[in-house]
Amino acid sequence: MQRSAAARDATVIERYTFGLVVVEGATYTEDVLILPDHEVRPWRRKQGHLLQLEDLAEALAARPEVLIVGTGSQEQMKVADEVRARMRELEIELLAFDTRTACRMYNDVVGRRRAVAALHLTC
Repeated sequence: MQRSAAARDATVIERYTFGLVVVEGATYTEDVLILPDHEVRPWRRKQGHLLQLEDLAEALAARPEVLIVGTGSQEQMKVADEVRARMRELEIELLAFDTRTACRMYNDVVGRRRAVAALHLTC
């Protein structure tokens, strides 16, 4: 993954492959949440392949400008309509893509905007 010039002082995703992501030299094999304070945390959802509002409590507490969701390598995780509606209400830009694309988008945005990444690493 390429690092944008603005991301030099921000948490950067170095690599993603199915079931694995490398963030700032640390390897994670479970879904992760990357918060603006450079913290990477394990991330679980109530229903594995459905992103619901309650799954984002920690992400929203970080008050992001943009929420980047990696929906899996084959986009098996779906974003519930309630999540889309709440992001509009909160004026948080929601970007949901396959996880490889989401990682690239995060690296492009981080450092320029307050971003949170919620990444499903497998299917």
